[in-house]
Amino acid sequence: MDFLKNLSGGSENKQGGEQPNQQQPQESGGLGGFMNKAKNFANEQGGGGQKGEQNEDMLDKGIDMVQEKIFKQGPQDNESAAEQFKDEQISDFIRNQYKSTTGKDFPAADK
Repeated sequence: MDFLKNLSGGSENKQGGEQPNQQQPQESGGLGGFMNKAKNFANEQGGGGQKGEQNEDMLDKGIDMVQEKIFKQGPQDNESAAEQFKDEQISDFIRNQYKSTTGKDFPAADK
């Protein structure tokens, strides 16, 4: 139940009653953090399209190439903000796995 209250932004006081109009700061994790990250990404990338494609780093471009050539998902040069966000999540996962395995940062810098 606390999960649902936290998700909706509500909180409880020490007596267990609701405190309307008082919201806890949103944490970086969980669904709220994910949505904030998605919105920020869409704003940074210009909402998708070719402008967003110009801001991709080398790993994101490599992911696009694999999707286009190996998985036959069609041209990846004009993706929506949602597709670009998905690619960024994949590249973040790859970077994290690389660092946890080798102890070093991924060779291609993240934009």
